[in-house]
Amino acid sequence: VQLVESGGGLVQAGGSLRLSCVASGRTFSIHKTAWFRQAPGKEREFVTAIRWNPISTYSTDSVKGRFTISRDDASNTVYLQMNSLKPEDTAVYYCAADTSYDGTFSYSSDYTYWGQGTQVTVSS
Repeated sequence: VQLVESGGGLVQAGGSLRLSCVASGRTFSIHKTAWFRQAPGKEREFVTAIRWNPISTYSTDSVKGRFTISRDDASNTVYLQMNSLKPEDTAVYYCAADTSYDGTFSYSSDYTYWGQGTQVTVSS
């Protein structure tokens, strides 16, 4: 499985961005996808995840009500809609996927496949 992110950029505080993560390869084997982020000088942190069959989503408290994860099966794409962006959301955002459904979902070790990352910068 290969993952490619896009959609990052520079936005003012209060603005919006939508990130995309396109999967290729054995996409039928994926059962959960997540977004993580890493700010300069900080460790990578969990942002949000989506599992399917049945679908369920999870988000870290700092983005609840502002960020939404969704997927489009036809295009093998997972989206991260980010609204009301804050300067503290500035980071490199990574898409991650795994074939497992059960178990935890908010640790980097829960995911086998990773994208290269896309930079999101929020100016104040």
